[in-house]
Amino acid sequence: MEIKKVFIFFFSLIFFATCTQNEEAKVENIGEERLKPQFPFKGRIVFQSNFDGDSEIYLMTKRGIKKLTDNTWNDEYPVWSPDGKKIAFSANPDGNYDIFIMNADGTGITPVVTSPTDEKNPAWFPDGKSIAYTRGKKGLLRKARVLYRVNLETEKTEKILPQFSRANVVPHISPVASLMTFTGKRTMGWDVAVCNMETTDVKFLDEGGKSCRARFSKNGQRLVYVSSKADGKGDIWLMRPDGSGKTRLTKMDDTYEYFPSWSPDGKYIVFNSSQHVEHDSDWKLYILKLKTQEVFYLFDSPGNDIFPDWY
Repeated sequence: MEIKKVFIFFFSLIFFATCTQNEEAKVENIGEERLKPQFPFKGRIVFQSNFDGDSEIYLMTKRGIKKLTDNTWNDEYPVWSPDGKKIAFSANPDGNYDIFIMNADGTGITPVVTSPTDEKNPAWFPDGKSIAYTRGKKGLLRKARVLYRVNLETEKTEKILPQFSRANVVPHISPVASLMTFTGKRTMGWDVAVCNMETTDVKFLDEGGKSCRARFSKNGQRLVYVSSKADGKGDIWLMRPDGSGKTRLTKMDDTYEYFPSWSPDGKYIVFNSSQHVEHDSDWKLYILKLKTQEVFYLFDSPGNDIFPDWY
């Protein structure tokens, strides 16, 4: 009888270990072709995906992907710190979304903004000491969304654009100048805007209420953004920080292109493409080569892969 118990005990251990390894293999077995990038890019790309059931954050290199978060809530909007050592993201373990940071390997998860409101779309300031983000607070008729800034040392938060009366969301700060781009509400629709952080002057860079989600290049000389003015769907566009030199980069008329992010050398842009604009659609990752405007398929898991950020 004792021998039988010992046998059952060791069999259970082996069974448990095998099941655990199989679960990890679903994500980290880079031998599975679908979980490998299909374009030989350089650097590291973080993104969110729900192919394990809920939204988690993943790290992609040319060798494959690694799961950085693993829990029962949603982890979203990952962005690299300026030195590449930290990742800021948004998560909702308590129901509403808050801002967190973690190490580049997924360890050391720490909350930096917790409140009864929703905090999303984090963006690092160039010194790595502050993070801008979108705060959403439910009003009487609609959800008011405005930009806030948190000091990581003091945990003090403050509104970034107190003089801007309309909704303002999705910030991104220039790495070389005192400029912040964001998406601002117009009478009809939304458009890309830029704010001089020293003078607090705000200027819309596009018109028509059909542009959003701009990001500065690493040298601060260009903005990549999304516009639907060409075909009624989202396309990836390029312009200067003063709004001049607008150029359409993607011309995939049957799909929506969103969520662009620059490569470290400024020669490529990673973005998402889907046949449907909703966030829970089947978004795939692509890479665009700026010099030739060629588009290359990068990655598509069994789930929804969105919000890439490249370091």
